[in-house]
Amino acid sequence: MMTIAELLLLSVALAMDCFTVSIVNGVIVARRQWVTILSTALLFGLFQALMPLLGWMATSHFARYIEDYDHWVAFGLLAFLGLRMIKESGEPEEEHHLDPTHLSTQLLQAVATSIDALAVGISMAVTGYTSAASLLWPLTVIGIGSLLFSVAGFLLGLRFGSSIRRRLRPELFGGLILLFIGVRILLTHLFL
Repeated sequence: MMTIAELLLLSVALAMDCFTVSIVNGVIVARRQWVTILSTALLFGLFQALMPLLGWMATSHFARYIEDYDHWVAFGLLAFLGLRMIKESGEPEEEHHLDPTHLSTQLLQAVATSIDALAVGISMAVTGYTSAASLLWPLTVIGIGSLLFSVAGFLLGLRFGSSIRRRLRPELFGGLILLFIGVRILLTHLFL
């Protein structure tokens, strides 16, 4: 079982992808839309909390399959989003299709940023978390941490987005960030 300090550090580590994607979303949206900010943050927090549970549940039957491919799934989803955003950065503004205000985009981002949490659930199964009830506190901390970091990231993107938009198209910036996160996940799993 993890100590409170370890759990908080884990929560922050898992929330970093949510934070970064939320900054990008704030830059793209460019205006404070609380419905979008909160729905994105809630989905990010929910998926960050649910993925470890799914990883924990699947450990007894599918652990070796999940561990072998989770990084490829995360990379594929993030690369798809990133490349799509980069492609759209060269199109006229009215032709952009990847819109952070759409629920489908938020869901895809939530899944993509939470794939790593599956591996956390697998590790929880072998480190003393023997029942779903024992996961309640860790999953709550992870979910709330991701929710808070997502809101903070979105607000930072809104705050500094105008200066970024003047220098670089937000879709290009966001696409590059998503690709970077995907490559980092892939390389981390392949070489560490």
